[in-house]
This record gives sequence, structure tokens and C-alpha cells, in this order.
Amino acid sequence: MQYDAKNAEEYIQLLEEDWRKEKLLVIRQMILAYAPELEEVIRYKMLNYGKDDTYIFALNAQKHYVSLYVGTIQKIENAETLLAGYNYGKGCIRVKKSIKLEDTGLEPFIRKTVDMWPAGENTSC
Repeated sequence: MQYDAKNAEEYIQLLEEDWRKEKLLVIRQMILAYAPELEEVIRYKMLNYGKDDTYIFALNAQKHYVSLYVGTIQKIENAETLLAGYNYGKGCIRVKKSIKLEDTGLEPFIRKTVDMWPAGENTSC
């Protein structure tokens, strides 16, 4: 889904009060807690995280899941193990209602991705 928001606060206010908003906020907190130096902006009508026009994550609430875009998932070491139980493609992790985020490897996956960024390693497509 697309949200016509000018900033992160407005984007969050536009979300419906349901499980998608809850999961999106948890993932958002995972990103911001581990990488407070990342800027949170709206690009392509979704939340984006990066700095100096280089973005490593995008986050969006879709109709049936929450999307976490990360460029190329396979560039992250041990991605298959960390993302066990998720439906994901080349660069998009789909978080469905049945997923219990705290029981998955999503947070370590986010941390590994963030750690690659300042080291100059490329996770983009």
C-alpha cells in the first residue's frame, strides 16, 4: 500500500490500527535501536533508513504483510538460517501475521546488514 506522508510520524499515523502496524513498529524499533545514526525518511511512499542518499532498508505495510526491503538478501551471511520461517525474495522479507518476530532471526539479520553498511560493504541489488 502507498501512504502519502511527508515524514515518519505522519506515515505511522496513517497506518491502520492492526497487526501490520504493530509488526512494522517492532521492526522499526529494531532498526533505530541498533543504528540510531540512520536517517528515517519517506522515499517511494514508504519508510527508508540510510544516510547521505544511501539507504539500506525500506519498510512498508502492505495489505497482507509488512515488507522489509534490504537490497539483496543473499549478500548477508547466514541469511537463510536467520530468515527461516519467512517468505522472502531477492530483496524483500514479507512479515505475515502469524510470524512472532521475537522467535525469529530477523533482529540479528538487521544487525548484520547494518554492520556491513559502515564497513563499506554493499547490500544493494
